[in-house]
Amino acid sequence: MQNLFIKIFIPLLCAFSCASHQPSNDTATEVAKDTSALSTQPSSDSFAIGKLIKNIYCKSDASQSYALYLPATKINQALPVIYFFDPHADGSLPLSKYKSLADKLGFILIGSNNSKNGNDYPVAENIWQHLFNDTKTRINLDTSRIYVCGFSGGAKVAGYLALNHPEIKSVIANSAALPDGTPAGNFNFSFTGLAGDGDMNMTNVVSFCNDLDKTNTRHRMVLFNGKHEWAPETAMNIAFEGLILDAMRSRQIPADNQFIKNYIAESKKRMEGFVAENNLIKADDECRLSINMLDGLTAEINFFKQKCAPLASNPVYQKQIKHAQDLFAEEEKTKAIYQQQFQSGDINYWKNTIADLNERAKYKTDEGAMYSRLLAYLSLAFYSISNQLIHSNQNDGAEYFVTLYKMADPTNSEAWYFSAIISARKNDSNATNGDLFKAIANGFNDKSRMLQQPEFQSLHLDFSELENKMKNQ
Repeated sequence: MQNLFIKIFIPLLCAFSCASHQPSNDTATEVAKDTSALSTQPSSDSFAIGKLIKNIYCKSDASQSYALYLPATKINQALPVIYFFDPHADGSLPLSKYKSLADKLGFILIGSNNSKNGNDYPVAENIWQHLFNDTKTRINLDTSRIYVCGFSGGAKVAGYLALNHPEIKSVIANSAALPDGTPAGNFNFSFTGLAGDGDMNMTNVVSFCNDLDKTNTRHRMVLFNGKHEWAPETAMNIAFEGLILDAMRSRQIPADNQFIKNYIAESKKRMEGFVAENNLIKADDECRLSINMLDGLTAEINFFKQKCAPLASNPVYQKQIKHAQDLFAEEEKTKAIYQQQFQSGDINYWKNTIADLNERAKYKTDEGAMYSRLLAYLSLAFYSISNQLIHSNQNDGAEYFVTLYKMADPTNSEAWYFSAIISARKNDSNATNGDLFKAIANGFNDKSRMLQQPEFQSLHLDFSELENKMKNQ
């Protein structure tokens, strides 16, 4: 196979999401289409309370919309707000996952339906201007407590906005750090990094947080048992609690002693669980997290300092740290080998490699998590290379990498959508139709993209059947 891939922009892989995208499914949803009937004054009464509204159209630009969740509690006061950026432009997806946290902790949740992977930063800026201006005039926001949260490429959008808008007080970056090339610095916002232990971007999040240790930026890191995906509610709960504790520390809100006590009790329970499992790295991480969260708020911080101090000299802890460092080094070395193999065109190598990774990733060990990260890395790499080759009409190369993409991540809707494009370029209607059905079965739900895809226009596809399948997923 010709060496077509030397210029593929591998360093930017983590800007894209390769997680299988499942559409949100919430029966209590509404669509606010007649925006002219809504009050222009900030009032949470303009929209339903305690229900997920999937589409509210911006008055200044009807092509832009957002999802909204107003918590069922504390409705008679201005509330802090978290803006979400999903890499697939599904604003309701994260809101459906975290609306119970909004009720419990008193946050308004807003998700952009326009921000997605592939947009450049000027587009992200335009989206933010319309989104923020629309919501601050129509919803009763506490504008002193504006936060942003994103997943994968959406995390980089959230970071970009915080770097350029001082009204944003904190970034929750799920499965990514700040935009590529942004060095750790003394930022005017706090930073919370989240990642699954099977996420190919975990090492990037860990490395960035380690770099922030050398700055004055308040930051924290929350790792969870999972892959490249929106964090589970338990992990995001800690991130949300950090926003509240930060607001208490800066005296934006009064200190709530009961809230602090509850946080301490839960943190102690987590730490004791890690110690019981003999996972001293996670026990140490929990102590450091709570020292960060409780700084300046309570003398109970000393409990975590006393638990943390002896760990550094504990032989078991030192052995576990050495093992983790060795695994990270092995992971980076393996990625370098894969990058060389991207240019070889040896499909048998990839068949054997992917089969081996799948087998090794089954084990619930640190090694198993590393192999999961490597699988996810390959999925993301094959996505990125396939996408570039498809757009440059290098069809032979694109077909090869799409085949690898489907091998590495067979439940990823984008892999099958790419396969449909390749099949359509071969004028194979049956294969195209089959690929699209598989894409939809794995979560593809972007009807307008499918209908506007140039390759599908000349084929006799039954779009109504495909749309019905999409609705029934």
